[in-house]
Amino acid sequence: MLVRLRMLVAGESHGPALVGILEGLPAGVPVTREGLARDLRRRRLVAGRSARQSVERDDVEVLAGLRGGATLGSPVALVLRNAEAQRWAAAMDPFVVDDAAANAVRVTRPRPGHADLAGAKKLDVDDLRAVLERASARETAMRTAVGALARALLAAVGVRVTSSVRALGSVCAPDLKLPFDERAARADASPVRCVDEGSATNMLAAIDEAGAAGDTLGGEIEVQAEGLPQGLGSFAHADRRLSARLAGALASIPAVRGVGFGVGFEAAARTGRALHDAILDIDGHRASNRAGGLEGGMSNGMPLVLRAAVKPLAMVQGGVDSVDLVTGATVDGHVERSDVTAVPAAAVVAEAMVCLVLADALLEKFGGDTLTQLRAHLGATGHRLP
Repeated sequence: MLVRLRMLVAGESHGPALVGILEGLPAGVPVTREGLARDLRRRRLVAGRSARQSVERDDVEVLAGLRGGATLGSPVALVLRNAEAQRWAAAMDPFVVDDAAANAVRVTRPRPGHADLAGAKKLDVDDLRAVLERASARETAMRTAVGALARALLAAVGVRVTSSVRALGSVCAPDLKLPFDERAARADASPVRCVDEGSATNMLAAIDEAGAAGDTLGGEIEVQAEGLPQGLGSFAHADRRLSARLAGALASIPAVRGVGFGVGFEAAARTGRALHDAILDIDGHRASNRAGGLEGGMSNGMPLVLRAAVKPLAMVQGGVDSVDLVTGATVDGHVERSDVTAVPAAAVVAEAMVCLVLADALLEKFGGDTLTQLRAHLGATGHRLP
């Protein structure tokens, strides 16, 4: 998925911390404390989240790789401390686990739709705690923080990324054609990241209704990016196609079940004449953008448009029919604590993953050990720099 950048995220949902390392950023990229905090806040403070979001503050610490508000060109190391870690310390101790504490949080009832059962078979365990602690979407908090570093690089060369919610449950928002700045502002101002106010109101009502019924909701998200140069990615190598890398990045997010570009799956029902975007001049301008800024595995200079389908969360109050791994008895799936929906939060995580792939593709094509060098290489192609 990443060629020039390398990312590693470690940590359990109830462990002491999440740790993230991003290697490959050039020196001199401006990074602010608020820039890191902003994306984490946008992921956490959206509608449909569980009470845990009022506990976890997601205050990111920088351990290495930054000095004076700029990258050093060395690996950047980040830490997010878990606020509940002390309460779970006896059950999650890395060396000696207290038996009573471990039994108190032991889980033997896998949740349909979750990693629980397949993970237990993979690891040959009957305590699902060994699986669910890492399979939890909690780790996407660190992906969001690392993605903010990539966003800082993109911003320094004039590339911007935003996200919105197109649908939540049965509520579908109209496809509004908005300028990038207005779309981003509307999404950030909405508790469900929907750019249409009327639809946002209906989405909030749907969340309340599902929450009262002990159920969960899925939906569809969209990520847009503008300011990309043409030719990022490859038409010659399958694993370096920008479309493949972006699809893999979005599909790596827990609960994402489908990824589309431009008009997405609607493309399958259209004829070629009705789908493909006519080329207006030798610079590649188009009258439409149904391809979503991607052709032949490469960016084509038009705004990038990605869509992803997000399934309802697996943790349903009351549980879905399952079996106990120890007794074999028919039981309800495990219930610990759950959001009603992760769709608005998934949109922000998707932004982070797109930022990482785009930053990686820029570095792959234009290189540079410093931001100054990268900007010079981009500027030599006629790319408009901020």
